[in-house]
Amino acid sequence: GNDSKTIGPVPTFSVWDYVVFIGIVVGASGIGLFQAIRSRKETSSEEFLLGGRQMTAVPVAMSLTASFMSGITVIGTPAEAYLYGTAFWLFGFSYALMSIVTAELFVPLFYRLRITSAYEYLEMRFSRPIRIIGTSMYIVQTALYTGLVIYAPALALNQITGLDLWGVLVATGAVCIIYCTVGGLKAVIWTDVLQMVVMLVGFVAVIARGAVVQGGLTKIFEDAGEGGRLDTFDFDPDPRKRHTFWTIVIGGSIMWASIYSINQSQVQRYISCRTLGHAKMALYINMVGLWVTVSLAMLSGLTMYSIYKKCDPITNDDVATSDQLLPYMVMDILADYPGIPGLFVAAAYSGTLSTVSSSINALVAVTMEDFIIPLWKNRTEKQVTWLNMGLSVFFGALCIGMAGVASLMGTLLFQAALAIFGMISGPLLGLYLLGMFFRTPNSIGSLSGLLIGLALTLWVGIGAQIYPATADKTNPLLLTVIGCNSTMSQNHTTQPPWTTACVIFSASVRPPLADSWYSLSYLYFSVLGVIATMVSGFLISAATGCKQEKLSPTLFIRKSDLICFGGCRTSEVTLCALVIF
Repeated sequence: GNDSKTIGPVPTFSVWDYVVFIGIVVGASGIGLFQAIRSRKETSSEEFLLGGRQMTAVPVAMSLTASFMSGITVIGTPAEAYLYGTAFWLFGFSYALMSIVTAELFVPLFYRLRITSAYEYLEMRFSRPIRIIGTSMYIVQTALYTGLVIYAPALALNQITGLDLWGVLVATGAVCIIYCTVGGLKAVIWTDVLQMVVMLVGFVAVIARGAVVQGGLTKIFEDAGEGGRLDTFDFDPDPRKRHTFWTIVIGGSIMWASIYSINQSQVQRYISCRTLGHAKMALYINMVGLWVTVSLAMLSGLTMYSIYKKCDPITNDDVATSDQLLPYMVMDILADYPGIPGLFVAAAYSGTLSTVSSSINALVAVTMEDFIIPLWKNRTEKQVTWLNMGLSVFFGALCIGMAGVASLMGTLLFQAALAIFGMISGPLLGLYLLGMFFRTPNSIGSLSGLLIGLALTLWVGIGAQIYPATADKTNPLLLTVIGCNSTMSQNHTTQPPWTTACVIFSASVRPPLADSWYSLSYLYFSVLGVIATMVSGFLISAATGCKQEKLSPTLFIRKSDLICFGGCRTSEVTLCALVIF
């Protein structure tokens, strides 16, 4: 392989790239509109928000996968492998545990209760105020996350094409708003299927071309091994180390469980399945989809390392942040193939579209179900439909605003996104588990538990954002610029003027907590939230007396829910066998 690389200005988009890119984005929106027009006859609220509860397992599974394989994942995970090695691969275990927990505990419960909003359960089990607090937490978390999701690919696009950062942000929001407003959930699910395919093809193109440039996949693995990128298993129990076997398998499982089991964007999808069997099946297929995606992303990152092992674009100032590495490499090795870079950017971008549109759709569903419908008695279907559309526009605009906030968050968008989930979903998951497994917890205790858990996770999470952990905790691997022939660098990265202020603020003085409490691995935020919420919720419930009004037994997990073979059909039994082996 040619080890010394001349890094000059990387080519920008060709005409064909723009054609492919625009084609895919328009195609995606087209599917949304087509679905909408096709099902115009049934414009009930149920149809708009739940796809009429008629979806089958495979499209829903692809949609579940696509919505979390957002642009952040497409861009962030390869950079993760490039900088820190393949520990991230261990998330394969987390995905498996998460899928089993969600499919065997939460799905049967939600199906039995026939709910639209995951937070309806909180009212059935506890009280109306708890439901409202749960919903509000979800809205805050989703708006923040969606802001990050819009910001990540915009940053990458800005790097490659030199398109204006804010122009891209607003355009993204606009496209999503259009097909959420018109299409509802069916549009979202079918567009996701297309986008999933585009994303995987994008990864494969990068890996294949990289392997050709470097002289085979074995060469890529040799380079990665020499660079220490293949030390996947680290059994150090220290909770402050960013990625170890334990933080990923324990912390990662709980964090992904909190995303998949109680996050409205996901719950909404599997509730839209025809039968319980389809819903469970969708989760297991989704698990395989996540495995494939994370593996391809890791491989892309190793390919990137193999190509840039002698000349790191970050140190050499060719890219501004690690999130721009993958787009940079795509332009570098695929520019001779007109249309392929366009395909790739479309992949990252369609990941964003799918996540943003599903977030908007879920935010609308939750707001309608939990805030508006209970308050507004004499409404007509037509008014509801118009309100649905209005809310789609409102939340779309809110998310674009949050993208502005995201530009303040500094590096590693991927980690920031998962940290937000950990901080907010962790305590919520604790609340659900309290309600599902135990009869003792009452409203007062559980609410106090939730607030205590939230206070703790926000304290540690915001602390970690202000005082980032030092390198001995995060363990970045070595990078070098020995082989750089030219120092010509081109940056069209427009850096927002306010990023520097945050950095100065953090570096000045580190409080004693910075290296112990604030250095907690971001994957443990959710674990902390779950444990704090459950323990304090239990104790306070016991203290405030457990005179429970009669609760229906359907609100709790049954014995039959726990056993996979509890009267399920052959298809599910074989699936369980597959999962076990």
